[in-house]
Amino acid sequence: MKYFFIFNPGSRSGRSEKLISRICNLLEEKKIDYDSEITKSLEDAYSLSQKANRAGYDVIVAVGGDGTINKVINGFYDEQGSRLSQAKMGIIYTGTSPDFCKSYYLPYDDIQRSIDVLLKGDTTNIQIGQIRLSSGFETALDGLIVDDSASFTTRYFSCCVNLGMGAFVARYANSGMRKIFGDFLGTLTAVIRAFIRYQPSELTVVIDGEKMNVSRLYNLFIGKTFHVASGIKIRNSLKEGDGRFYALAIHDVRWLNVPDCLKTIYGSNKIVNTKNVVMKHAKCIEIPGNSIMPEVEFDGDPQGFLPCRIEMAKDKLELIYEAH
Repeated sequence: MKYFFIFNPGSRSGRSEKLISRICNLLEEKKIDYDSEITKSLEDAYSLSQKANRAGYDVIVAVGGDGTINKVINGFYDEQGSRLSQAKMGIIYTGTSPDFCKSYYLPYDDIQRSIDVLLKGDTTNIQIGQIRLSSGFETALDGLIVDDSASFTTRYFSCCVNLGMGAFVARYANSGMRKIFGDFLGTLTAVIRAFIRYQPSELTVVIDGEKMNVSRLYNLFIGKTFHVASGIKIRNSLKEGDGRFYALAIHDVRWLNVPDCLKTIYGSNKIVNTKNVVMKHAKCIEIPGNSIMPEVEFDGDPQGFLPCRIEMAKDKLELIYEAH
């Protein structure tokens, strides 16, 4: 078994750099046959993953946080949603918000245990979300939908896409709030600040061909997992392999509704549709261009702009996990 490790020393505000030598020492002790590269940027994680898939490695391991994991996953796929190789993906988590690990039964606070899980090699096949969107902001795209032209790019996500406040929250939380207050409180502070400063507007969402206009949208969550980001939880009835996403809209919020909305996204209770919270399920979700709230965030980072189309990738990802 030949392994390729992609190390991101910048995760957890640079503190994960100290873990790299420890991980390498443990791999040497166990006489693991591996190659590795250290990233200088998150985009390096994508290009290295793509290179490793094409080079025929058996296991490609992301060592970093959720942003690193997302870029490594993207390196497994082509533009059509097909896998580039039969490589398995492994994780050694060194980030701050282990939503991917919590969602897919992976250790996230014990390096030795993570390596043991990796070497044991139990796998599960998980569906990966595919999103086609604009890589740049253009007002000319207002009202238009995604097509197959070179104007748009295809990317992949494992947990959740956010439209509306999501990109604002991610930028503010990632700018230093998590480092000051910790993951949970830093993100919660960013969410509350977003409720105060964010200017909601109407968004059109096409759910399996059915058009829905959402008034005064604060955030639209589109995902497949329970853990979304930094303590935010979206309880849903989806099962792995279901082929569908949930689409949860938070809209028409007034100050009196804010506590209930926060309870909804930070609680673990079943989502109940109200005048401010609406959940639907769909296999394909399309959102036309909208210059008022254009930015798209997924798996923890702003990633592009509307319009977008969201569906499942053709091929599942074979993930090494902790079997129960």
